Amino acid sequence: MPNRPTRRTTLLLGLTLAAAPATVLASRSASPADAAIQATGLDDPAKKEIAMKLVSSAENSSLDWKAQYKYIEDIDDGRGYTAGIIGFCSGTGDMLELVELYADRKPGNVLAKYLPALRRVNGSDSHAGLDPNYTKDWKTAANDSAFKTCQNNERDRVYFNPSVSQAKSDGLRTLGQFCYYDAIVMHGDGTDSTSFRNIRKRALQKAKPPAQGGNETTYLNAFLDARVWAMRQEEAHSDTSRVDTAQRVFLRNGNFNLNTPLDWKVYGDSFHID
Repeated sequence: MPNRPTRRTTLLLGLTLAAAPATVLASRSASPADAAIQATGLDDPAKKEIAMKLVSSAENSSLDWKAQYKYIEDIDDGRGYTAGIIGFCSGTGDMLELVELYADRKPGNVLAKYLPALRRVNGSDSHAGLDPNYTKDWKTAANDSAFKTCQNNERDRVYFNPSVSQAKSDGLRTLGQFCYYDAIVMHGDGTDSTSFRNIRKRALQKAKPPAQGGNETTYLNAFLDARVWAMRQEEAHSDTSRVDTAQRVFLRNGNFNLNTPLDWKVYGDSFHID
């Protein structure tokens, strides 16, 4: 996998690695609000598959998102190891939560022994207690259907469900729901200025979403402007092509429902979905 920037923006370049993790993690128990989400947009199975491919094109330079359960490397962005289908990071809390869930469901699994080390390195880029075998054991775990299910569940709990729910509340159709999802994947939903919630807040200062009587195109352009601003605050995210030559292309085409075929570029690579 190429050395592509992933997300989480509390541990910015130049800041101390002791900074708090960027992602505010939700309860493991699905809330009634989450359970009530109806599959009328990005959470429709076919649209969710498109979303996973779009994110994988940026995070993994591949549409084969299911090949990424086993992915793990340190991409030198200050967040330790980045791994799995959504780029769980050892330095930002979400990898720890994932491995804890796996241990709850399958005690004694190959990753359970790393939980003390994952707790210690959380909030840093350290590999202390993880090397030399953590990456090998992660790939072994990725052959276990239980671990794949854990990755899916944590993706939905922490990133997919909250972003889609918020987008629906804002009156956004499938494209807007994806714009929110991609933003929370990269930036997390912490309290720092470049987190998802504050990207949205910056957009709301410029335009109203449809739920407040605003124009959807105008609002999404404001949101993407705010997203680009956030990305440019960190060198690791300074290539904004996942917005400029992907999401804005769909928006200019008026493809609010993310209907196929889709053509876009990320980091200069071209992608297509029939």
